[in-house]
Amino acid sequence: MKYFIIAGEASGDLHASHLISSLKQQDPQAEFRFLGGDLMAAQAGVQPIIHYRDMAYMGFADVVRHLGKILGFLGTARRAIDEWQPGAVILVDYPSFNLKVAKYAHNLGIPVHYFISPKVWVWKEWRVKDIRRYVNHMYCILPFEPDWYKDHGYQATYVGNPTVQEVALASEHFTDFDHFIEKYRLADRPIIALVPGSRVREIRDNLPLMLEAASHHPDYQAVIAAAPGIDDSLYRQVMGDHNAVVLRDATYPLVHHARAALVTSGTATLETALLGTPQVACYRFNGSKWSYNFYRRLLSGKYVTLPNLITDEPVIPELLMHLCTVDAIDEHLTQLLGDTGQRSAMLEGYRRLADRLGTDVCTTTAARLISASMS
Repeated sequence: MKYFIIAGEASGDLHASHLISSLKQQDPQAEFRFLGGDLMAAQAGVQPIIHYRDMAYMGFADVVRHLGKILGFLGTARRAIDEWQPGAVILVDYPSFNLKVAKYAHNLGIPVHYFISPKVWVWKEWRVKDIRRYVNHMYCILPFEPDWYKDHGYQATYVGNPTVQEVALASEHFTDFDHFIEKYRLADRPIIALVPGSRVREIRDNLPLMLEAASHHPDYQAVIAAAPGIDDSLYRQVMGDHNAVVLRDATYPLVHHARAALVTSGTATLETALLGTPQVACYRFNGSKWSYNFYRRLLSGKYVTLPNLITDEPVIPELLMHLCTVDAIDEHLTQLLGDTGQRSAMLEGYRRLADRLGTDVCTTTAARLISASMS
């Protein structure tokens, strides 16, 4: 079977790489072409047609500025599908781009599988119409999503959450704190992990605030989790005079060993929760109160971060846009560094989160369902 896969960001590259591995177990002769990243390339044995780092635009203004490039990427994807004629197209999140590809593939009669649902239940609910029209199968990684889709006239399947699998596998290789700081030449002091996102804009907007808040705690060392595809020079530029270490290819052990973490809203908040590290979710973006009010009117749910959405309760603090200030970050961070009620309550919330997610290996389940549908 020939599979054409699209993942438009770092987390999608990670999840899709595991899906490729699972599909190869189902069909050792499977072939792959894709838009994605280095992890997918390692599993597929071919290089991406377009690397996700060239596609990572965020926000309306950013998309408008780069609309020509985005349309060019879309044309490249369509031509690749025409030329290669895959037996199935598999889309990983990234809805603005992927739903256009879904329509194109569907009109060619190619089955469309969507692994990791777009967050249509948060905003842009109208996209469910396109999903009903153009997506043959939706594989959800959040346990409440199939019920939401059922209410909107579409049948979707919860296959488990890939982050559960990824964190569990990584945890098998964790060492103790002393070995960790020795391996990465860190100081013998407790750690505040800074996880400022995987896009340049996210890093520029959020990292300065994180660094400033962490600097209020001189007994701790601030360690930045570098994102794949982001050069160290960007971190050095944003750091300025702040004293912090940039650590690459070690995000999971870093967060595991940290006393607390400052995390840009996204998949990393779920990873941090499953690793058991108290956190503050930060999403500054442009910091505009007007933008905050605008987006809040568009959002259909109470929460934005995954731990809160999955549990339907405020497990972690969400500091969004103009509410994301150094003082606000530091207030929550200070509460989490000590042995406090806030810290204990968050860890208890993490346990409820893990129970809801379950332990199924989601890429194995998804690959089995995809393969079965193609036979």
